[in-house]
Amino acid sequence: AGRAALGEEALAGVGLVELEAGSPAWAGQPSSDPDARALGLGPHHLAYVIYTSGSTGTPKGVMVEHRSTVNLLHWSRRVFAESETSRMLFSTSIGFDLSVYECFVTLSQGGTLYLVEDALALTQTPLDVSLINTVPSTMAALLDQQAVPASARVINLAGERLPASLIGRVFSSSGAEKICNLYAPSETTTYSTWTCMARGEAVVETIGRPIANTRVYVLDDHGEPVPFGAVGELYIGGAGVARGYLKRPELSAQRFMADPFSAQPGARMYRTGD
Repeated sequence: AGRAALGEEALAGVGLVELEAGSPAWAGQPSSDPDARALGLGPHHLAYVIYTSGSTGTPKGVMVEHRSTVNLLHWSRRVFAESETSRMLFSTSIGFDLSVYECFVTLSQGGTLYLVEDALALTQTPLDVSLINTVPSTMAALLDQQAVPASARVINLAGERLPASLIGRVFSSSGAEKICNLYAPSETTTYSTWTCMARGEAVVETIGRPIANTRVYVLDDHGEPVPFGAVGELYIGGAGVARGYLKRPELSAQRFMADPFSAQPGARMYRTGD
């Protein structure tokens, strides 16, 4: 049935795993979920390593643990309706951390991913997606080509400054009901702050407030909070803070620091440089 749906020609030379019940490949295996704790695995174990800041010539491997990713997924499932994330455009390279959100938010709910080379593929092939997760410059290009699918109800934008003019264009030129602006470095697990604007609400240029189990501080050169409205450096604490950089202990110590504002033993915060 799977081959018929995809077409034999499209599958030429590709191995296909049949997921039919009773397949000889796993007929003798239990149907229950694996007992991770019995295997000695826990939330603190490593989920993935994603390299960042390649433009500097010395990319850093960010080590993210399972508990940080699970926090992101639970937050998303709480703030977005299942119908909004059930048909996700999966357009981001797995070497970029936006892909963690695009892939696992939807799969964890049994939804459908629409895999494309990049979001601009929508200019050639309209897809029945409910949520598009991309950068503002790509969204502007999709609007120029009138390529935002009518089915898209939520537009998540991150990675670049989001001007009010683009927010207005999305609402005026698409059927989107929500536009969300999200921010975080890879070191704090895809997203750490967000704001969401519904159609008809006032448009604001802001990265919003922290997601669940996340703390954000604006500190001065002495590590003290700055007054409201003053300029300072952004630090992020909470469940999303990664383990550190792979095999870069000195750099990890410089950027991943003890969080003096948390009562939780061993709490750390990440110095963003922003």
